[in-house]
Amino acid sequence: MSAGWISTTERLPQDGQRVLCWLPDNKVYLPGKTGATETRHVVILKFAEDFFVKNPSRTGQPNNPHFWLGEGSSNHFFEAVTHWMPLPEKP
Repeated sequence: MSAGWISTTERLPQDGQRVLCWLPDNKVYLPGKTGATETRHVVILKFAEDFFVKNPSRTGQPNNPHFWLGEGSSNHFFEAVTHWMPLPEKP
């Protein structure tokens, strides 16, 4: 992993912080009804500390209390993200 990426086992973002996230083998369905996909390893997500403590899951207890909130339908369970980095400064 190149410089700047922080392992989720090393340190986590602040609660509510939007960051770049690395998701190995993150398959995204492309627009249209063709079923076509592409792999997008880097996405912007917002870290939700203790999400499942504050919002108990109706489908069973996840392995980790934290969650990554996406935009649209791109939410991810905590374990899916292996690394993150702060968003770059505005130009």
